[in-house]
This record gives sequence, structure tokens and C-alpha cells, in this order.
Amino acid sequence: MLQNIPAMQRKRTELLAKARELLDNAEHRGMSEGEDTEYKNLIAEVDDLTVRIDKGKMQNSLEMATAPGGGRGGKGIYLADEDRAFLNYIRKGKTGITQDEERALVEDSTGGYLVSPAIEEELQRSLAKFVVVRQLASQRTITKDRILVRDITEAEVNWGKLETGAAITEATPAPSEDYKYIEDLSGLVKVGRDELEDSDYDLVNFMSDSFGRAIAEKENYGFLKGRGHSENEPDGITVDPTLVAATKATADDGVVTIDDFLQCIYEVPPKYRQGSAWVFNSTLELEIRKLRAEVADGYYGNYLWQPSLIAGAPPTFLGYPVYNQDDMEDLTGTQGVIAVFGNFQYGYRILDRSEITILRLNELYAEAGLVGFIVYRRVGGYLIKPSNKALVLLTEHSA
Repeated sequence: MLQNIPAMQRKRTELLAKARELLDNAEHRGMSEGEDTEYKNLIAEVDDLTVRIDKGKMQNSLEMATAPGGGRGGKGIYLADEDRAFLNYIRKGKTGITQDEERALVEDSTGGYLVSPAIEEELQRSLAKFVVVRQLASQRTITKDRILVRDITEAEVNWGKLETGAAITEATPAPSEDYKYIEDLSGLVKVGRDELEDSDYDLVNFMSDSFGRAIAEKENYGFLKGRGHSENEPDGITVDPTLVAATKATADDGVVTIDDFLQCIYEVPPKYRQGSAWVFNSTLELEIRKLRAEVADGYYGNYLWQPSLIAGAPPTFLGYPVYNQDDMEDLTGTQGVIAVFGNFQYGYRILDRSEITILRLNELYAEAGLVGFIVYRRVGGYLIKPSNKALVLLTEHSA
């Protein structure tokens, strides 16, 4: 019997999120006896699931290799009952599924249904491909609508022996805390009725691509330009007050030089430079690809842009990978943020909560031969101690 690996993986993720919350809540006061017991039980369950997942993958591989159709899902894909029930709901609507299939679905308070495990896994994989900041930033799954982020100023030390009169560097650690929020993200996707007649395998791929792109479009904008919780959006990197106050500027309007980008690299502390990357839009990329070092007066060397020679790997500029995101400003004299440089792992964190929910609209677009789907997701993002300068903004010259 084939094992439902995605369901076990989702359960393991939920348990890990709960364990992390216990650690965060007890970070400065220590765990109580009850919390310590709960934490150990959660980790034990995670370990058990990890073993079951590994064994299940091996078992599924053996069974699917010998199955005539390549497994219950066909074409090498395994679909559990809840996955098939969800796909039938997508294809036929609530009135077209059986009572057993309806019981296999999980409905939320708005009338939508949680995307089933195997299909959500494909959607998450699609998001990781489409959302640039997701490829670079740290990510965390939580079970609440907000988290309390605590911070404390770093201690200071100095060289010297106390017995010979060396002075002690005094520091007063200043703790601080702030809530970071999960925001609601929703969108409308319209699918042709003919598309819904495809096989399970094709429909899974279609959903992950179409729905994934719809969500990714908003995530890309929100992580870079989101106006914060007061506007029900993530905290955007390019509008963070601390980063904006320390922004570097190009020497002139409408053009960029090598020096403009070098100042960004050396603004980032050395400990963060390894693992750093560039993010800018494709129009600026065109200008950057023209840049060459002047080796003598009027003589120029090779282009500084280095195309990738490995499939799937990004190109590099001045030794650092480059990622395109066209929500960034163009080089048009508007004095906006045209590039972000730095280590996103240490500079930005994405918060994910719960699964993706989908509500099928049966009649609204029927005359056009379409079926509408409202896609609902809860996600947030925030800057990790922006004063550390793990991320630096480059703005077009302002007079």
C-alpha cells in the first residue's frame, strides 16, 4: 500500500512550527516543566515522522516501479483520497462530488476548501520558483496570526588585563520587542472549462503553475514594496525607513556606473557578503550588461556581467548572483530604489501560516466558458534588524 508522504510532511512541518514557538516564547525566561515536556514530545513525534517518511518514500518507489500504471495517480504520481477528492471539487464543483469525497475535504469558515497535501506541495514548489525573495530570504511557518520578535543590543568587549588597569568597556544591553503579522492575500483565477477536463496529473501541474503565478505576483510586490501591517501588507524591503535612510545613490540620473554598485557591496559588512545577491529589474539588467571596466584611457576590457554556464544557476555581476524582479523601479530619473544588494537570509524573513484555500465560483463566468477560483493565503514578511546593514538599497541620483 502506497504511503501518503505529503500528508506526513505537512504534519511534521506543523509540529516543528509548534516546537519553534515554544522556544521563542521561552527565549528570555526559560521553559517551564510543562513546556519542556511538550517540547520533547513534539520533537519525538517529528523524529518518528521523519523515519516514517523515509521508509514510506522507499516503499512507494518500489511499489510504483512495479505498478502497471506507474502508481495510483498514473504517470508516476501518487494521489491520496483527499487529493483526488479535491481535484474532483476543482473540476466539477461541490455538487459534482460524492458524499465520501466531500467528507475528505477540509472546509474553512469562508466556504473555501484547503488545498490537499500533494497539490499544495506542488503549489509551494511553484511559489519557490516564481517568487524571487522566497529564493533568497529565510522562511518560517507559524500557527498564529502574529509573532513577537525580541531583540537585544549586542555586548561590547575590549582587550587588556584588568590587573594592569585596563578599562572595562561598559555596555547596557537594551532589550526590545515588536509584533510581526501575518497578512491576508487573496486573488481571482479564471480557468477554461476545457482545462478542467484534463487528467489528474495535468490538472495538478496546471494548478501549481496558474494559481502559483497569481499568488507569486502579489508576494513579489509585497516583499519588496509592501506598506506594512497598517495597510494589511508585508513590510517591504525597499520602503523600510532604516534602509531608506541609509540608501546609496547613483552618481547621475538615467545612467549607472561600476562605482555605483561597488559602493553597495562595501556598505554591507564582510560577515554578510558571503551569500549576498543582487535584485533589480530587467531594464536595469540591460544597462548593467553593457558595463565594462576601463583598463586604459578610452580602452575597455571584458564585460563585467557573467552569464551562468550551469543550468538553473543565476548569472553574476561583480562576483554576486543576480535575480530579476520587475516590481523594482526603472532607471528613468524617478529617483526610486533601483536595486537591492545583500544577504537576504540575514536581512529578511517570510512568515507562512496555514494552507492555501480555494473557493470555486461555478456560475459567475459561465457565459465566457470559464470557472472562477478565489485563492486565499496567509503570509507576511519583515526586515531582520535592518540596522545591521545585511541589505542595502541603491537609489537613482537625487539632486
